[in-house]
Amino acid sequence: MNIKQIIVAALLCALCGVKLGAQTYEELIQQSYDYADRGDLPAAEQALKAALHREPANRNNFALLSNLGTIQRRLGQRDEALTSYTAALGLQPDNKLILSNRAELFIERGETERALADYETLLRVDPADVEARFRRGVLYVELKEYMLADADFEQILARDRDSKLGRLGFALLDKARGNYADSEAVLTFLIGRDPDDLRLYEERAELYFLMKKNARAMADLRRVFAGEREPSAYLYILRGKIRLAQYEKEAAATDFKKALDLGADRAEVEGLIKMTY
Repeated sequence: MNIKQIIVAALLCALCGVKLGAQTYEELIQQSYDYADRGDLPAAEQALKAALHREPANRNNFALLSNLGTIQRRLGQRDEALTSYTAALGLQPDNKLILSNRAELFIERGETERALADYETLLRVDPADVEARFRRGVLYVELKEYMLADADFEQILARDRDSKLGRLGFALLDKARGNYADSEAVLTFLIGRDPDDLRLYEERAELYFLMKKNARAMADLRRVFAGEREPSAYLYILRGKIRLAQYEKEAAATDFKKALDLGADRAEVEGLIKMTY
């Protein structure tokens, strides 16, 4: 048994409790799509597991494992999602989508070095992947490896001097280095060019908070919170900090408690909540 078979066999062993009906492999896959379209992610997860159990040697199982990992990630099952993505990569180690998804999962888990390793692999597979290079550069910024981040963002701009990701990368780098005026100028320019990109408002809100321009920070966050996507725990923490700075302690406490519900670090958030008493 080779390593690919071992990985998949280990996953399928964990699925031994899945009950199989009369459906075929293809029917189970279609069933998973139907459940996902209806928003029933637990049922979609079970249908995919059943399909994998039905035909464990099917060459298309890398795609099923990838889909399973994404569903588990959406369900908050990060350990299970990691197992699924890793099994999928055991079957297709150079698959860009799966590498990208697992790297994002590692970031969510706080495993920066492992995320970097996946981006390294991704960029070896496709050196022209701008999104992967940008995300690696952002990780370098977080690690304070500013020269490495600079090199990644410069490579993006070398391919396209008008690249939004390249310019955003340097705005984040300037913010991290304390060059707030330069960062603000770039972010404001990018927002003017693409006013519907909420990520830009998120970044500028954080920058304004660092600059102690709390009214402007709150204006940007109002735009973000009015969007269709559920704000992250970090954004609730940021808004709570701004409200705390504006002496709105009760509202700040509400934001911090919401961040806890969304999985924020308990020790950090409880320390912030104490500041609202």
